Amino acid sequence: MAKIIDGEVFKNMMIEGAAAVDARKEEINDLNVFPVPDGDTGINMSLTLNAAAKELAKMQSPTLGKALEVSSSAVLRGARGNSGVITSLLFRGIAKGMKDVSTADGGNLANGLTEGVAAAYKAVLKPAEGTILTVSRIAAEAAVKAAKEDRDCEKVLLAAIEAGKVALEETTEQNPVLKKAGVVDAGGFGFIVLLEGMYIALSGQTGLRSVFMPSIKKPVEVSADAMADFSQFDTGEITFSYCTEFIAERKDKKRSPDKLREFLMSIGDSVVVVEDDEIIKVHVHTENPDKALGEGLKYGPLLTMKIENMRAQHEQLLKEAREEQMGERKVAAPENRYGFVAVAAGEGLSSVFVDLGVDNMVEGGQTMNPSTEDILNAIDATPSEVVFVLPNNKNIIMASEQAAPLSDKQVVVLPTKTIPQGLCAMLAFDPDVDLSVNEDSMNKAIQNVRTGQITYAARDSEFEGRNIKEGDFMSMADGKLVHTNKKFESVVKKLANEIADKKSSFITIIYGEGADEEQANGVAEVFQKEAKNAEIQVIFGGQPVYSYIISVE
Repeated sequence: MAKIIDGEVFKNMMIEGAAAVDARKEEINDLNVFPVPDGDTGINMSLTLNAAAKELAKMQSPTLGKALEVSSSAVLRGARGNSGVITSLLFRGIAKGMKDVSTADGGNLANGLTEGVAAAYKAVLKPAEGTILTVSRIAAEAAVKAAKEDRDCEKVLLAAIEAGKVALEETTEQNPVLKKAGVVDAGGFGFIVLLEGMYIALSGQTGLRSVFMPSIKKPVEVSADAMADFSQFDTGEITFSYCTEFIAERKDKKRSPDKLREFLMSIGDSVVVVEDDEIIKVHVHTENPDKALGEGLKYGPLLTMKIENMRAQHEQLLKEAREEQMGERKVAAPENRYGFVAVAAGEGLSSVFVDLGVDNMVEGGQTMNPSTEDILNAIDATPSEVVFVLPNNKNIIMASEQAAPLSDKQVVVLPTKTIPQGLCAMLAFDPDVDLSVNEDSMNKAIQNVRTGQITYAARDSEFEGRNIKEGDFMSMADGKLVHTNKKFESVVKKLANEIADKKSSFITIIYGEGADEEQANGVAEVFQKEAKNAEIQVIFGGQPVYSYIISVE
């Protein structure tokens, strides 16, 4: 049995794990309980993991530290959707937990899993049980327990898988939506598939079969495209900003250096005080270098001194590393105070956002979540000091938030979950007011719009107590199912009755794939009957999946 994990072993584990998820991404997608045709969790996890697999496959006999650095930076940059971002955080935690060893044993692996779970829980505002978070947490707890008995990596990973499978089965009962659908959590399923793929590489059992994962039939495809390589250490982990060093002449030999050491420990850390008969040499990390120097002066004149801002240094190193490893990174010089990045799919919608003042569009939305790097590149290309990002999809908000701190620009991610929310936020913007005022008014605008959507059912399903048949038209209001019917007109009338009334002022009918202008004008007439005083506009969006997106203010 394998006792340890070195760089080459970890590389193979990641490649095999990514291949496992890639091979079963459609099965993972099929576990999505909402019957809208969105290739969500499986695709997002596969793309996220393949970002690391591609990079690792190009490395020859890497050290463990280098393999960890490459994989964790690649999954963060390639993270797509909430499931992809959470997966990236889990792996960045694994890298953090094992970064200080040349070879990792089961204890290091368990510690890494624990670090990853902590990072993932911290990133989610309201963690819910019955998700990938639950499955990964229980798997990590089992790994820690197993490592206390035997630090063999195979045994520890196998213990995590076995406990994770039990936790996965329980997600059906923990989450009411999953229980109604009779399925386990898609993200949790994908996580177990990933761990089993990694176990195949670790154990060498290429013919391994289990309840959840058959043998892998195709290897991961790799490309020669270079990707970035970020440091594992977060600038926020630097407790004290200033590295302070000085040499003081010992004029007052009666004054004890121990007193100086005690004082420095009270205002900082990493304290080193070395003395002889002539001088005292000091090193300390502190927020108050002036106090350190002042105390040193009590012993005699300062002969030398050096003060460095460690936070600024580290941020600069991270910037240089990103630029070097991402190739020639182009960051637009600021020409304006404010700029905008918006995510949308469809030529018409992109044109509308650009007309409203958006500088850079990122193609994405339902079924195609852009990566963190896609969003970061758009932010960097925006010629402004402050960049507002409008994700316009709840599954893209987290990736946007991960991209924000990677940019040198000041980035504000507005939590727009729908296209209408993004449009209303843009309309609320005022270039002549302060940032805080704009952010407040745009967030208020988001709350004052209702979003209607019309699509079709991709498969037979039972959802919220309703039997839905493949091909049925479906209408939704703010993400909640309103009505399903074989007749399009019935679905439109129910939706209009739900989200429009005599108090409605502005209604925008955005038609996309599967619709035309004549039909869209008919939809507008239905809404006009419900909202007689509203001003109604019909525009072509060209969006996929949803034939209609309807904004009601």
